Amino acid sequence: MTRSAAVSQSATAVVLAVGGLYVAQSVIGGLTWAGLPAVLRDRGLALDSVGLLSLIALPWALKFLWAPMVERFRLPPVGRNRSGVIVTIGGGLCILGLGVVGLLGVASLGPVLACLTIIALAAATVDIACDGYAVESLPREQHGWANAAQVGGAYLGSAIGGGLFLVLVASYGWSLGVWAMAALLAILGVPFFLRWRTEATVERRSHIPSLASALRRPEIRRGLLAAALYVLAQKTAMMMVGPFLIDAGLDLATVGLVNGAGSMFVGLAAALVGGALVRAFGARTVLVIALGLQAAALFFFAARDLYPALPTSAFAAVAVASSSGIMALGFVALYAQFMHWSDPRQGGIDFTLFQSVDALVSMAGGVAAGYAAQHLGYGVFFAGAGLIAIAAIPAIALVSGQGPVRDLAAFIPSGENP
Repeated sequence: MTRSAAVSQSATAVVLAVGGLYVAQSVIGGLTWAGLPAVLRDRGLALDSVGLLSLIALPWALKFLWAPMVERFRLPPVGRNRSGVIVTIGGGLCILGLGVVGLLGVASLGPVLACLTIIALAAATVDIACDGYAVESLPREQHGWANAAQVGGAYLGSAIGGGLFLVLVASYGWSLGVWAMAALLAILGVPFFLRWRTEATVERRSHIPSLASALRRPEIRRGLLAAALYVLAQKTAMMMVGPFLIDAGLDLATVGLVNGAGSMFVGLAAALVGGALVRAFGARTVLVIALGLQAAALFFFAARDLYPALPTSAFAAVAVASSSGIMALGFVALYAQFMHWSDPRQGGIDFTLFQSVDALVSMAGGVAAGYAAQHLGYGVFFAGAGLIAIAAIPAIALVSGQGPVRDLAAFIPSGENP
């Protein structure tokens, strides 16, 4: 076997290993933020209570606080890489937590939320280690494959957690649906478990990542502002789409199919299109386009609430387009900007900061979205969210960069370098 063939084979094994983890993380996210809200609304829970599910994002919002500690444990000054230790312990906690959630039942909302928060804490920690392992284990020219696994895994996992999960709950009940997800997490973790021990070698490392060095950089501060503005405008209203579909008369299985088909097909296609558009026109242009499209979708939802006679098929199609297609289009561009702003010497820390702002704004916005939808009605809520998206366009255009983005190929799920 030639050296290049050996490198290619090794890279493929790494991508498969981390790809399973990315799918598993997104299964948890899809179950929590797409599947569970629809289940709770189907069983009569008030919208402001459904919005409390956004609080489960708190560990993802705060993971930047322990990211340096995780990285220092994972990469000691002298010793073996400990990525597998973190992933094994964190993954085991996720599986155990879902087992308990299945036993509790959806009626025990408080304990279920507590368990899901612990699961989110474990999954967020695993994500830090997984990203670091992918970056260090692959040569630079193979980073596109790693992000193909990340993007593809995110949409596949969301389709399972937000789609298949609902179909299982509708057919077999809550417990079996949750336990099926737990079993799937265990299966998805096997490739990484079999892989990580074979490459761990004793190394000496001199660089110590830190939050202080990140926050001193103006690019990071500008990126944090851009992340907050963009997530507020495009993402926070999306938690109410599932409950809106339920209240419009769709059953759980149909909503599950809508979520699953959107994540599996529309989201993947939009990610590819988004990558091509960013290469051609720059991230800022794509961000503005995505905000404009999202505003149009939100105004359509407001119109659907005022005029229920609008076809349900069109309603479902716009729901798929907004929650999967437009979201993927915009976030490919946003993550490309994150890569541009991150320092290669501590990219995991910098990127975690951006992701934490994403999660923090999503969490706060989700709580506010549930309250607003409950007390103002869907029509006013979605119209207001559309106005916020329109208002954010000039701000995003101001704080985001223009032109080609450095290392963009890492965010285009094609495995190709430009």
